[in-house]
Amino acid sequence: MAQKLLMPKATAVWLVDNTALSFDQIAELCALHPLEVKAIADGESAQGIKGLDPISTGQLSRDEIERAEKNPNHKLKLSEPKVRVPESKRKGPRYTPVSKRQDRPNAILWLVRNHPELKDAQISRLVGTTKSTIEQIRERTHWNAANLTPMDPVTLGLCSQIDLDLEVSKSAKDRPLPSAEELDNATLASANETENLGSGHSDREMSADEVFSRFASLGNSVKDDDDEDDR
Repeated sequence: MAQKLLMPKATAVWLVDNTALSFDQIAELCALHPLEVKAIADGESAQGIKGLDPISTGQLSRDEIERAEKNPNHKLKLSEPKVRVPESKRKGPRYTPVSKRQDRPNAILWLVRNHPELKDAQISRLVGTTKSTIEQIRERTHWNAANLTPMDPVTLGLCSQIDLDLEVSKSAKDRPLPSAEELDNATLASANETENLGSGHSDREMSADEVFSRFASLGNSVKDDDDEDDR
């Protein structure tokens, strides 16, 4: 990839103010017209733009500038960057190796069954397929539908667990909130229903005498059991 000058107009302002380079040399380096560089020198253009020192940013060396000042025909060359930033890859469908393409229908079937909330576009991103194929598998009209077996795409190596979890979390955010009717149907049972008070116990409050008599009878039954064990 060809090197590009950062902030060309600000660099041109600095070169005009701090070097003896010709307008043509500055214009060629900064991809400007010589007349625009002359307008910068005359104060008619780039007013308010602060000059950018290309030496401090590592784009030009001082020696290179001095050589160009001595030779008006010398074309300035940018310095080699110390760090190269990789070019961003073009976004597109996920590439699936030929050896794994036969497993895609099984992976699609697994996603459709286990994560019905996923949209076709999300499934397509995960396993690198087309919407028509997904639709055929959903409707069981795929040519090999009878022989398909649901298989986890992560296990098949078609996508990573992180990618799958990310798509599932996105679908959860887009899921609509439950309606008021669904919330009413999902309420807890009443206390009477959960405690099952109608299972033979009376709702009548017992008096103190009845409570003590029950404790006494319970104590006597325990004592009788202990006597029986001693025998």
